[in-house]
Amino acid sequence: MFSIFTKNWWVFALRGLFAIIFGVLALVLPEITLISLVLMFGVFALLDGILDLVVGFATTSTNKRWWAKILEGLLGIGVALLTFIWPNITAIVLLYFIAAWSVIMGFMEIIAGIQIRKEIEDEWRMILSGAISVLFGIVLFIYPGASAISMVWLIGIFTVFFGVLLISLGFRLRKLGREFQSME
Repeated sequence: MFSIFTKNWWVFALRGLFAIIFGVLALVLPEITLISLVLMFGVFALLDGILDLVVGFATTSTNKRWWAKILEGLLGIGVALLTFIWPNITAIVLLYFIAAWSVIMGFMEIIAGIQIRKEIEDEWRMILSGAISVLFGIVLFIYPGASAISMVWLIGIFTVFFGVLLISLGFRLRKLGREFQSME
């Protein structure tokens, strides 16, 4: 599994970049309408889901748990499609979509981080990003009545932090892959 992650380090970094772009847009433009938030989130979830599918399908022959990435990718694409099909949904419904997606995705990140902890150091980045994702989703479930601006700020802060952790993990995996290759 170590080589799967190190060979696909760029997917983590790219997912992180998409998260940061989405988060910065949410923070810089807090007055955006709900429809804009729905579309921005839909694009982010779609791109994230597609990248997860790429990793899942690329590792079917080498990774016993390839299905988890495919499931995560399908979940992201499914949530994106729901946001595009119902663009006029209320802030509460969007909040629950985001919360559910965040919790499920977070648990999958935690599981993946635990699985690689014996193979690499600093796996805490993946586990921490998953834990923060789960915590974020739970907070959204507990406080669904937050104002639209508050929701935009929470989502922006979360995705920027999540993105930084994923980019950090991606470059750490890249470095580990190069170190491993030089030892062969």
